[in-house]
Amino acid sequence: MKMEQNQFKREVMPLRGRMFACAQRLLGQTEDAEDVVQEVFLKLWLMRGELKNYNSLAALSVQITKHLCLNRLRASRAYQEPLDDVTLAGEEPSPHDRLEQKDSLTQVMRLIDRLPGLQQAILRMKHIDGLEVEEIAGLTGSNPGAVRTNLSRARKKIRELFIQM
Repeated sequence: MKMEQNQFKREVMPLRGRMFACAQRLLGQTEDAEDVVQEVFLKLWLMRGELKNYNSLAALSVQITKHLCLNRLRASRAYQEPLDDVTLAGEEPSPHDRLEQKDSLTQVMRLIDRLPGLQQAILRMKHIDGLEVEEIAGLTGSNPGAVRTNLSRARKKIRELFIQM
């Protein structure tokens, strides 16, 4: 039985301060910490049918917060310095190559924004948040096969749109 909205508010909303403190400590930016807390609430809401299976909602919420913060930090580093360790014959990429790489990454992120909601969410959970297919299935209330199918369709659509550009 899924947790209803009032029960969710009573049991999960009071954890906001703890989640925010964790996110603020890891990210250092108030706006980023707020964004992560909102993402945690969304994930917990999507998981509301399974929340009774966890011993501690507080521990779960902090764990999800940590993972999202670390993934956000990794993603921002990757965005700021794309493919720094990929060089040909030990050569540094030229400024032109670096600019092209950054531009390509920006274009791909814009293409992801154009995907249907579920595909977009699943693709972000997999490749930005670093979640495994089984975790995504649990969060979305779907089965791993459906997650894999949506991932495949999303990747195919991104490839098609990127080639068209």
